[in-house]
Amino acid sequence: MRKIAPAIALVIATFVAIYVGTAQIDSFWSALFAPGSNEILWQIRIPRVTAALIVGASLALAGLLAQGVCNNALAEPSILGTTAGASLGTVLAVITGLAQVGSIGAIVCGAAGALAATSLTFKLANLRAHLSSFALIIVGIAVSAIFTAVVGLVSSMVSRADARSISFWNFGSLALITRENLVGISVTAVVGGIIAWRISPSLDRLSLGDATAFHLGIDVPRLRVVALVALSLLAGGAVSTVGSIAFIGLAAPHIARFIYGPAHRTLVIHAAIIGAFLVVVADTLSRSIAQPNELPIGLVTSLLGAPVLIALVSVKNNVWKTQ
Repeated sequence: MRKIAPAIALVIATFVAIYVGTAQIDSFWSALFAPGSNEILWQIRIPRVTAALIVGASLALAGLLAQGVCNNALAEPSILGTTAGASLGTVLAVITGLAQVGSIGAIVCGAAGALAATSLTFKLANLRAHLSSFALIIVGIAVSAIFTAVVGLVSSMVSRADARSISFWNFGSLALITRENLVGISVTAVVGGIIAWRISPSLDRLSLGDATAFHLGIDVPRLRVVALVALSLLAGGAVSTVGSIAFIGLAAPHIARFIYGPAHRTLVIHAAIIGAFLVVVADTLSRSIAQPNELPIGLVTSLLGAPVLIALVSVKNNVWKTQ
């Protein structure tokens, strides 16, 4: 029962998220199974909940790939600088008029920024330390701080209204999601998910260490490049569409490991389910707690994710040990 609980919880949370809102929907169940019959339901809530599902799964898979390729349980997109790089790429695209938030152009720029920041982290960490876990975390935090500072600097150069919008978006928000936005993040999620699925057996071998993985026939540098591309696609697509959402990439893979064990092929499926569940719940709370106002979803995920993660890492289990 414990192993199917996340999937059941996700189904329940999805229906609750579609139902809950400031506007009451008459004949909810009839409207739900009659596409286009209710504008609020089909133009606002269903696209928003769908985006929450995709973004949650994407961030969870990005976190799983980060932890697997770094062989470090503390690795996740925000710590490696991936999230900050995606934010900078998106902000630059938006303020220069190249793209709008959530558009294909913004996703491309976000993914490019994510890949640039993550590659910089790995390059700098590999200069002297031969890609040690400790060096990756320290360098990743530094790179993330630099890119975040540049985002703040760029935001300060635009109008007050634009700066406020960028600030709210950067904390994470699904308020402006439309059906058109779903196309881009669906593509990045599917492509990134397929890559994660394909390389998952290799990540199991990499968890034994670079030398052991090499002797087992794994091309470690190539594996890392492929994983980083998938990580950048997943994080770039999510961040460029809804902004930065904290803790999902860190907490979801850990919760999945606690329930299902360390095998990456199993984790690809279940981490995505758990990540989707966390974001759907967080988004529902963000638009319900302070009605008619809306809280940034990143604040809610931080409040929810931090205690859960602390509780999980306190459990004595070898899946939590860093390399």
